[in-house]
Amino acid sequence: MKRLELLGVEGLPEVRPGDDLAELIAARARFEAGDVLVVAQKVVSKAEGRIVDLNDVTAGAEAVQIAGRLVAKPDPRMVQVVLDESVRVLRSERVLITETRHGYVSANAGVDHSNVGGRDTLTLLPLDPDASAARLRARLRDLAGADVGVIVSDTFGRPWRLGIVNVALGVAGLPAVIDLRGTPDDDGNPLHATVLAVADEVAASAGLVMGKTDRTPAVIARGLRLTGRGTGRDLIRPQAEDLFR
Repeated sequence: MKRLELLGVEGLPEVRPGDDLAELIAARARFEAGDVLVVAQKVVSKAEGRIVDLNDVTAGAEAVQIAGRLVAKPDPRMVQVVLDESVRVLRSERVLITETRHGYVSANAGVDHSNVGGRDTLTLLPLDPDASAARLRARLRDLAGADVGVIVSDTFGRPWRLGIVNVALGVAGLPAVIDLRGTPDDDGNPLHATVLAVADEVAASAGLVMGKTDRTPAVIARGLRLTGRGTGRDLIRPQAEDLFR
């Protein structure tokens, strides 16, 4: 690959539960074989109805206690939603770090209240981001007649670096990682630890076009020459190697 184009899909309307997200995108984009579509998790979650109204949530004692220890002093009901979306709490002092049912280690289990249409409304991560990506890919093949890869992305913080970046949660039609261990470097020496998180790199590049306030939740990455297939689960670090678990 010598050149990569990033093309924002413009004019998407507010996505609501039950919307055909692939149809909304296909009506506003032209695809070529080999393209990779990066779609923000939030619009996928909205289309799939992964939305919670805080007025329907009652905070338990643990959620109330945790909320009082966090710097942001969140609504205890939001903390309860995070706990409901998690299999274990890894840190609850200053910030809330949990492991989700998917195996992600992240702040607040991916529960978010920005750009969701109301202070009392939250979005949750898709139940199965890989399945979401696969459904979008199949539907786009039918609608657009092109075989494209799909990444469902979200922004994650990084404990050893400042700021948030887009990462891949769901992956379909492209590799998530490329394992170069055992292959020679430029000097002919074997690589021992080099595993490229290519789906995360594509997601991060698309994040430059998405922005956080530009309302461009879908981006086409064109010019990639990726072979192989993988899933977002390939990017989850094994528990024995995880610094938080």
